[in-house]
Amino acid sequence: MSENTTPVTELTSHYVNQVAGDLEQNVKEQERLAAEIGSLQQQLATLQQDHTILVSMQQALGAVASVTTATEPAGPVVPAPRKKSSTEPVKRRAGKTSSTAEQAGTTRKASARKAAPKPAARSTAKPAKKTAAKTAQPTLVELVRAHLADQSEPRSAAEVTEALGRAHPDREIQTKVVRTTLENLVARTGAQRTKQGSSVFYTISGTQEPTTGGEKPAESAVAG
Repeated sequence: MSENTTPVTELTSHYVNQVAGDLEQNVKEQERLAAEIGSLQQQLATLQQDHTILVSMQQALGAVASVTTATEPAGPVVPAPRKKSSTEPVKRRAGKTSSTAEQAGTTRKASARKAAPKPAARSTAKPAKKTAAKTAQPTLVELVRAHLADQSEPRSAAEVTEALGRAHPDREIQTKVVRTTLENLVARTGAQRTKQGSSVFYTISGTQEPTTGGEKPAESAVAG
């Protein structure tokens, strides 16, 4: 029987001690809060007294300011500026207005005449004639014949076109036109044609015919 009561007694003692500690802590917290409440109430009472004093001072100062304003003398009265009386007749004013408008119109016309740009003088220089420059340039036939004469090996139409294009970049030389020119030279025995596989090459011929009017279409095709 004593063995069963021993654990119960220990547990009861533990709870009793814990409740006593909590109770003591609760009492201390109440005392702390009560002290803080007392301090806050005292601060509130002080603020209320200050508020009452400040309100009284504000009312007293307001009354003094109103009395001072009422007893101050008024400043000197400044008279308003006088308006100039109209003494000129109506007709005279109208005459001045019309003359002023005429003067303004004359001034604007003179300014417009000065600001107007003068027509530019026509240029009497005539454009230089291009016929002499064209006739001074060698024809395409002459260029092709001279290029073949300077070559030691046969050249294709594409090679001749590329070389002439580098030598004369200002002229639009086309492969088709160069090939036509080479075929015309071959037809006149001015050049010889050899074929290597699918490629055609041209060389200068020993016997050359003089240039005829039939060569001009090739040159005109290049210029076009």
